[in-house]
Amino acid sequence: MSSTALTGSGTRRGAGADPGAAPRRRRKSRLDPTRNNTAAGVIAWLAALFFALPVLWMVLTSFHSEQDAATNPPSVAASLTLDSYAQFFGSSSGVSPWPPLINSAMASVFSTVLVLLLAIPAAYALSIKPVKKWTDVLFFFLSTKMMPVVAAVLPLYIFAKSSGSLDNIWFLILMYTSMNLPIAVWMMRSFLAEVPVEMLEAAQLDGASLVLTLRKVIAPVAMPGIAATSLICFIFSWNELLLARVLTGVRAGTSPVFLTGFVTSQGLFLAQVCAAAVVISLPVLVAGFAAQDKLVQGLSLGAVK
Repeated sequence: MSSTALTGSGTRRGAGADPGAAPRRRRKSRLDPTRNNTAAGVIAWLAALFFALPVLWMVLTSFHSEQDAATNPPSVAASLTLDSYAQFFGSSSGVSPWPPLINSAMASVFSTVLVLLLAIPAAYALSIKPVKKWTDVLFFFLSTKMMPVVAAVLPLYIFAKSSGSLDNIWFLILMYTSMNLPIAVWMMRSFLAEVPVEMLEAAQLDGASLVLTLRKVIAPVAMPGIAATSLICFIFSWNELLLARVLTGVRAGTSPVFLTGFVTSQGLFLAQVCAAAVVISLPVLVAGFAAQDKLVQGLSLGAVK
């Protein structure tokens, strides 16, 4: 009796089981997770090559002569030369690119420093010590970026002309500071929101002032975010053309303005333009490679809760 019951129970369990469950489990276990990772890696490399191809082509063209650069279709295997770089540095024209490069460095560095000095306290007030209606304040900062720069060029030009600030590098620094400040406040606010409150409370118990807290407690913790914000502000200032084109002339002209000088009424000197673009892009590329760890860490800060 018990033997029959056991046999029947076993039969019922066998009949009720899914015969394809075990094979499905085995097939699932045989799936190779590295296969998907390899496919994703190949796609990522293809996308990187797709976006890097114009830059690589620009570098290659800068080492060609003007005749080879102007051929159609382009001559990839043409002989390489440094004539375009020599002409960029004024071997034939005598025009030195160093004043525009120095102006770009001054405008980018000083405006970035001013942006950080203003954005960090503002972000502190909006994140760690939140003010009332801080979301409205952040929206106001963001709304200043919604107006096209072209709409503000004429008023800025009239103001600069009436105040004697045309072709003045310090006025351009002020414009770059106001241009980058809203995005810097937004970024720093998200970074400072990740600072542990316990560290601030410990600093207050030790009697640290606000300046000392910002410098000794908050700054080291938020350093990746500060590095990412400063690099982005530096890139925006270095690449800016419209304001520099309108508000500067001979003394305060920046490197993008100097780059447009290679497009003349005589035609487009493609090899020289590519050589100038490579030289002008080097500071941004060097800064990006030097701070890539901090940049990635800063941009990903707060992404995972």
